[in-house]
Amino acid sequence: MRIAIISDVHANLEALEQVLRDSEKQGVEIIHFIGDAVGYGCNPDECVKLLVKHCDIKLLGNHDYVALGLESTEAFNKAAQEALSWTQNTISEKTLEILADFELEADYLDYHLVHATPDHPDRWQYLFDTIEAREQFRHFTQSICLIGHSHFPSIFVQNGDGAVTMHMKSAMQCQPDRRYIVNVGSVGQPRDKDNRACYVIIDTDANKILFRRVAYDIDATQAKMRKARLPEFLIERLAAGV
Repeated sequence: MRIAIISDVHANLEALEQVLRDSEKQGVEIIHFIGDAVGYGCNPDECVKLLVKHCDIKLLGNHDYVALGLESTEAFNKAAQEALSWTQNTISEKTLEILADFELEADYLDYHLVHATPDHPDRWQYLFDTIEAREQFRHFTQSICLIGHSHFPSIFVQNGDGAVTMHMKSAMQCQPDRRYIVNVGSVGQPRDKDNRACYVIIDTDANKILFRRVAYDIDATQAKMRKARLPEFLIERLAAGV
């Protein structure tokens, strides 16, 4: 079976549509979404609608949380605050009702799914290095924890003696005596200097983790964002992938 994990769509409809098309071509049978449907981009309603249609598990991210009024924008930078204000003024009540049913974390087979970190799903902590990862391995029991939030695709591997290493690979063969934290990257706003949409496929038969990069019409997304008068910083970074 092939399972797709997608995260950080951020209302980027063009990127999401291409990822969904690619997942179908790759023989994906199940899709799970692990947070941040909205924020930054200008198609929140359309993206949430597609996520509900195609995804089994659907989680909240910090931008979704703020859009729902569950938290303030105090921790966000100015551009993100402006984009969230635009989102809150534009998003439909129906979409907010749908988002309110998304969860903070979930389990599926031998996988734990969360937007940020498993220790405190609603604190929106970032996971960037092996020291932080070593602590996070203590907070789930499954073989693999799937996260997003940082928009930076990576894999942390814990071996049998507890040592943790970090890897940036396009694929990894999973070993039965090791555990994994996988950051699946971002569909709608990649930040690893590759502007293509990013998501992960888990091949349960081959026991492999596969990263997929998918090109989309960035110019069209940027044009819509400019028309909506969203911050230029957010528009320009799409092309740079940072």
